[in-house]
Amino acid sequence: MSLQELVYGPTYEEMLHPDRIDPDIRAQALEAAKNDPLSPFNLYNITWRNPSGKIYRIVLPRELTGIDANIVVLYSKDFPTRSHKVGATYSVTMEHQLAGDIVPGRHSLIWPSTGNYGIGGAYVGPRMGYDSLVLLPELMSRERFEQIERYGARYIKTPGCESNVKEIYDKANELRKFPSNRIMNQFEEFGNYRFHYYCTGNSCIEVVRDLATLGVGNGRIAAFTSAMGSAGTIAAGERIKHEFHDALTIGVEPIQCPTLYWNGYGGHDIQGIGDKHVTWIHNVFEMDAMMCVDDIESKKGLQLLTEEAGQKIMSERYGVPDESIREMSEVMGISGVCNVLAAIKTAKFYGLREGENIVTIATDTMDRYHSVMEQLTETYGEMDEIEAAVRLGTIFHGAKTDWIREGTKLAKQCWFNLKYYTWVEQQGKTVEELDVQRDPAYWLAEQAKVGEIDHALRERRDA
Repeated sequence: MSLQELVYGPTYEEMLHPDRIDPDIRAQALEAAKNDPLSPFNLYNITWRNPSGKIYRIVLPRELTGIDANIVVLYSKDFPTRSHKVGATYSVTMEHQLAGDIVPGRHSLIWPSTGNYGIGGAYVGPRMGYDSLVLLPELMSRERFEQIERYGARYIKTPGCESNVKEIYDKANELRKFPSNRIMNQFEEFGNYRFHYYCTGNSCIEVVRDLATLGVGNGRIAAFTSAMGSAGTIAAGERIKHEFHDALTIGVEPIQCPTLYWNGYGGHDIQGIGDKHVTWIHNVFEMDAMMCVDDIESKKGLQLLTEEAGQKIMSERYGVPDESIREMSEVMGISGVCNVLAAIKTAKFYGLREGENIVTIATDTMDRYHSVMEQLTETYGEMDEIEAAVRLGTIFHGAKTDWIREGTKLAKQCWFNLKYYTWVEQQGKTVEELDVQRDPAYWLAEQAKVGEIDHALRERRDA
C-alpha cells in the first residue's frame, strides 16, 4: 500500500465496525498494533472494539460505587495513543484532507489542546505525513510532553493550566499568520463532533444491549455522563437520545472552574476538561443537567484505584473483586474518575434503580499521571490503608448531590449565550453563524454528513 493510500485511513463506518475494513489491511493493522506502534497502519486501529469485535468496556462493581444502578465504562487504553481523542484528531485531519484544505509536505498542522487531543494530533499528523505542532498549557503533566515528542511532533508551552484555553487560542491566532500553518482547533471542528456522535454514541448503545444478553442491565441507557473539554465526547449523548428518547445527557465540570454551572472561572487539574468557555461544537440544548466534581477528589480517587494501599482496602474490607481492581487500575485516568463520580451523583439525584445503566467514558489512563500522583503525595502525604478506606467511603460511597444544575429552558439559553463571548467577540464568528445553531436542523445536518464523508473517502481510496 502506498503512502498516498495510507494517508486516507478508515471511514467512520469502519471505525465503528472494523470488521468492514479490507481484510488484508485489517490484518496488517492488527500486526502493527503489536509490533510497530508508529506505523500508519495503526490508523485502522482507531476503534472502540478489540480484535474480536467486542467493545472495550467494564461494569464497575457496586462494592465501589455504592449504588444499585450499573455504571458502564467504555475505556480508551487500547486506542493507538491510549486515548479516544486520537479518533477525533484523525477525523478532523481526514475531513480537511478530503476537502483539499491540507496537503502533506505543504502544510504544518497546529493542534490547540489541553492534553489528549494534542497527543492525538502528534500521533496522527506525522503518520499522515504532516509536520505537527501541539499547543499545550505549561502546567500539564510531564508525561504529556514526553509522549508528544515520542510521536514525532513539536510543542509550544502556553501560560497556565488546564483551564487557560484563551492563551492557547492567542498563540494559535499568532501562528495562523503563516500561510503554511493550518489550525486544527478541536473546539470548533465538527470532525471531532462526528466521531463521537457516530462512533462513540453507537458503541455505547451496542454495549448495553450486549450486556443485557449476559444478564447485566435492561439493555437501555438511562444516562450518559461526560465532562466537557472540547465537548466532542458529549456528542455521543445526542446519538443515545435518538435511540433512547428518555436518556439523560449529563455534562460535567470541575467545581474549581464551574463555567456552565454559574458562569464561574478558575484553575483546576482535571486535565482534559473544564476550559472556561462553551465550545462551538457543543449542542447545549441536548444537555439535561450540569454537575460539578472536585478535582482533588478525582485525583485522590485515581490514587485509590491504582496504589497498593487502596487496592488492598477495596479487596479486603469492601469485597471489590480482584479482577475489577486490576481492570480499573489499567483503564482509568483523572477525567475517567471524574466521569464516574458524576455517574454516581446522577444515579443518586435521579433515583436510578437496579437494572438501569449509566454509561460513561474513561478517556485516558494512569500512564499520563504518575507525576501528578507524586505531587499529590507530596501535598497530602502517603495514602495508607486508613486514608484509603476514608477515600472510598467519602469520595465514592459518599458522593453528594450538590453542585447540580438541571437543564431548564432558561439554563440552556444561558449556556448557549455564553458562546458569544468566545466565538463572536474573540474568534471571528458572526452573530448569524451563532444564531443558526439554535435550530435543531443545524445539528442534524452535521450528523448526516457522516454518510457523505464516508462515500467521498471510499471514492478517494479507490481512485
